Amino acid sequence: MFCCGSAEEEPNPPPNKFTAPPKSGNPYSGGSGGGTERGEPRGSAARNGPPQKVLPIKVPTLSLDDLNTRTNNFGPKALIGEGSYGRVFYAKLSSGQEAAIKKLDTASPEPDSGFTAQVQKHHYAKNDNFVGLLGYCLEQNNRIFAYEYATKGSLHDVLHGWKGVQGAEPGLVLTWSQREKIAHGAAKGIEFLHEKC
Repeated sequence: MFCCGSAEEEPNPPPNKFTAPPKSGNPYSGGSGGGTERGEPRGSAARNGPPQKVLPIKVPTLSLDDLNTRTNNFGPKALIGEGSYGRVFYAKLSSGQEAAIKKLDTASPEPDSGFTAQVQKHHYAKNDNFVGLLGYCLEQNNRIFAYEYATKGSLHDVLHGWKGVQGAEPGLVLTWSQREKIAHGAAKGIEFLHEKC
């Protein structure tokens, strides 16, 4: 059944008649095209160490050593938030800019390709209703985002009057007018995601 409607899908769709057989000499097949026996492209066989994880977009990469230094090894004093996917830490980057460093759980089943897709989405979603992505780190099984620091906390913190960290002080209670303004901004952000991204 289709997701939108009542028509039935064909249980066994016909094969694609436009599919061409693979060409011989494919560089990814391990044949005569110059790849390795494992099917890797030319030039990748003789690398030392793990592959460099730099994405082909204009978002700065941050080193894990630098982030460890700036967050006191991701210690409790720098912790400003926790969620189901990881923790958020406060740091001041080498540029002097304040940042919220979101370190995803290493036990998360998300592959590097999912992280890469998230970095690309954040990079292209530049809007007044989103915090900006300042950089990322993809080192030693760590997946880390660096966002612009929101001085009033996350949207959840603002709406519920508390920060998502144990022992945090309660925040201010919002008026209905303030809540309406936040809802309008959130709706504009969602509209941007659906229309522009």
